[in-house]
Amino acid sequence: MKIAISGKGGVGKTLLSSLLARTFAEHGYSVIAIDADPDANLATTLGFPDADKVIPVSEMKELIAERTETEQGKSGLYFKINPRVDDIPEKYSIKHDGIRLLVMGPVKKGGTGCYCPENAFLAALLSHLLIARSEVVILDMAAGIEHLGRGTAKAVDKLIIVVEPGRVSIETAYRIEKLAKDIGIVNLVVVGNKIHNQEEIEFIKSSLKGFDILGFIPYDPALVQAEISNLPLLEASQSIASAVKEIYNHLASAAEA
Repeated sequence: MKIAISGKGGVGKTLLSSLLARTFAEHGYSVIAIDADPDANLATTLGFPDADKVIPVSEMKELIAERTETEQGKSGLYFKINPRVDDIPEKYSIKHDGIRLLVMGPVKKGGTGCYCPENAFLAALLSHLLIARSEVVILDMAAGIEHLGRGTAKAVDKLIIVVEPGRVSIETAYRIEKLAKDIGIVNLVVVGNKIHNQEEIEFIKSSLKGFDILGFIPYDPALVQAEISNLPLLEASQSIASAVKEIYNHLASAAEA
């Protein structure tokens, strides 16, 4: 199953990505977690040792130049748009507690040729991960879903939009929905996070009529303390663990259907 997770900054995309990756792994699935958020911190949230030393794929200049047949540091009109990437997950990912992790790095923007080989390489790698791999792939994204193109979008089984009780978060969800539908993603679901009470659940439901809501994750200050103390997040809060398990059950059932 291929799962992409997006939402407004700060709503808990990376938290949900890490908890789902951990839950799938604990249930025997082979999991690849992909950090495609420019503010990359999935390695830290997953508890990877030396998370601050992980090198994003987009910064592997020598590798990208070799695979795209360009000269490192120089712009040019010609480069290989379908570079070999099938060996990248095994060679350049890191693994911890049964989860393989790749940090993509930011998508470069602009019209200069020096950016194109990097984007071509990232696009080819993501396409390989979503289309050719058999593992559960969990993609932690920014709200703009810049890493996804029309070709790879069709391989996404679920796009989870994480929201919190707030107008800005709701507005972002509608923008993500439009962006997703523009590139062909139709399997969108919503997860509400940082929920304090039933009133907040009803606010999200009434604000997102027509959306398929997968579940709600309660707010629990114990999670903050666990992050500060570098403790396993799934073990920090029984209420959050139960909510994530319910979300996992829905996703796993869909994958097996």
